[in-house]
Amino acid sequence: MGKSPNILIILNDDMGYSDIGCYGGEVDTPNLDTLAEQGVRFTQFYNTARCSPSRASLLTGLHPHQTGIGILTDDDGPEGYAGNLNKQCVTIPEVLKGSNYSTFMSGKWHVANDFHHVSDTWPKQRGFDQFYGTIAGAGSYYDPKTLTRDNENIECEAQENDDFYYTDAISDNAVRFIQEHVSSGKEQPFFQYVAYTAPHWPLHAPKEVIDKYKGRFNSGWDKLREQRLERMIDMGIIEPHWKLSERDASQPLWEDAENKEWRQRCMEVYAAQIDRMDQGIGRIINVLKETNQLEDTIIIFLSDNGGCAEEIGPDWGPRLVKNSARAKTRSGEEVIFGDRPEYMPGPENTYQSYGIAWANVSNTPFKLYKHWVHEGGIATPLIVHWPKGIKAKGAIRHSPAQLTDIMATVLDVTGASYPESYKGNKILPLEGQSIVPFFEEDIEEERPLYWEHEGISAIRIGKWKLVKRYPGEWELYDMQSDRTEHHNVAYQYPKRVAKMIKKYDAWAKRCGVIPREKILKR
Repeated sequence: MGKSPNILIILNDDMGYSDIGCYGGEVDTPNLDTLAEQGVRFTQFYNTARCSPSRASLLTGLHPHQTGIGILTDDDGPEGYAGNLNKQCVTIPEVLKGSNYSTFMSGKWHVANDFHHVSDTWPKQRGFDQFYGTIAGAGSYYDPKTLTRDNENIECEAQENDDFYYTDAISDNAVRFIQEHVSSGKEQPFFQYVAYTAPHWPLHAPKEVIDKYKGRFNSGWDKLREQRLERMIDMGIIEPHWKLSERDASQPLWEDAENKEWRQRCMEVYAAQIDRMDQGIGRIINVLKETNQLEDTIIIFLSDNGGCAEEIGPDWGPRLVKNSARAKTRSGEEVIFGDRPEYMPGPENTYQSYGIAWANVSNTPFKLYKHWVHEGGIATPLIVHWPKGIKAKGAIRHSPAQLTDIMATVLDVTGASYPESYKGNKILPLEGQSIVPFFEEDIEEERPLYWEHEGISAIRIGKWKLVKRYPGEWELYDMQSDRTEHHNVAYQYPKRVAKMIKKYDAWAKRCGVIPREKILKR
């Protein structure tokens, strides 16, 4: 038997379904587009609608509540809501080390609730040989808090480097790990997890990349959504009979919007963040080529949730500074918090988001956003590239799948064994299944997919999706005829609704989902 393939998982942060070029977006992503042209794109792959839960599910093959990350990394209660990866789950690198893999990570961890003291839930303690990145979630791209190498705080490296930009640092360290692994002469394959913070707020990007997008979004969110939809239909990503979701009711027509120059700039910076990430992915691909690793490296790219509609207010400053933001720039200038049109985003002294209307564009053609489990919150692009293992180059697959399937897929292609126990702790059974069969063809199946986040819930079985916005009622949609969730048919199919609710309730109980009402009372 030959060497098992290398595994490279690239996860980005808060990017919508249709932002990158190969899914219909306006952003220049030539490296991701090439991976899609030479690999497989999935149109109905799902994350969990929020950053920490998605990371926990991807790394473990379990639903987030089972891993200790029921909401975020705050301690929101016992068991599934402790905010730490627990000992009833095992990570991909922990499993692969048992099959003689070298394991590396660069980027955002965000599945531990102690950001400042080494704990048994940090990357080095959960299976990675080497780690470079941040333990906490979002923060400055120029001076990130909790910047760490292995178990050592290295924030000074950013503070002493005027050219530091976190997205570039993530890419450069990923490249370095591969170079060092190959030059060491080691025969074993590697697993690498590259977890970008781009394009999560704050809107920070180098000026030369922002300038590249000057004017690209001037036609506004209404026209851009329509144009994206047309491209997505032409690509075969979206069915032509699916109606474009309505513009968010809180947002004006583009022609009526105020502060247009500032609003355009917000989207220009957001695009620049994705562009810079794609450039870094290009450097990672190049080092794989240069070291003769590309042919037998499985590259998986996806996003942790849909586009983010959070709008940053000036009063956010103290809370952000307490957790992950900086009150001052490296030169001592005050950081201006809040989506304030009098300040153009991009530089280190700003801290802004791109807002609801642009998030609506990012999630074209779907409705709602990060946090919600309607399609806008959970649908992610998924690209799988593997020259040696995928024959159907440029194929598009429509089979539904979700994050719990990543672990199962890694096990399938590597031959590694998922353990019943690990370091003396009993491990929960794997929840996902391999998507390797989908590399060559779509397969119809009726297995249930589940979601829950802060009371917002869904179950999908085949073409039927039952979903609710807490504390509202359940809605039922036919994903074949209406994936953009326009026509709630719950009242037409009461027996189907009741049956799906019963199945959802059994899953929620088994996985330790705490009803939202009980969390609110804590």
